[in-house]
Amino acid sequence: MRRKDKKIEDRREIESIIERANVCRIGLCDEGVPYIVPLVFGYKNSCLYFHSATEGKKIEIIRKTDTACFEIDIDKELVKAEDACSFSMKYRSIIGFGEIQIVDDTKEKIEALNTIMSHYTEENFQYP
Repeated sequence: MRRKDKKIEDRREIESIIERANVCRIGLCDEGVPYIVPLVFGYKNSCLYFHSATEGKKIEIIRKTDTACFEIDIDKELVKAEDACSFSMKYRSIIGFGEIQIVDDTKEKIEALNTIMSHYTEENFQYP
């Protein structure tokens, strides 16, 4: 990271950003080609959970590799300036790297879906 003074290392602050965000972008790599996709998510016990269809490009890549990165940002604000090269953007963000895996166990899937839904609403749901 170039701007060490901007680096967020406090776990409470990181989790505060996660709690306030609506979208998490995951980055995957397919045979050397990057692939980024924005997703709804949930966070619990230091794990991010994502909902997905059971097929598609994202799932194909995840089946081939177990590594991923993610990016979450909040508080975006354009900073205007006199000249174009001085325009900037204020925001708070986190970027992380880790292992990604598909959840197949039904009980674990329900817990994951509850984690995702509780990020966005206090309603309770039944899943097919």
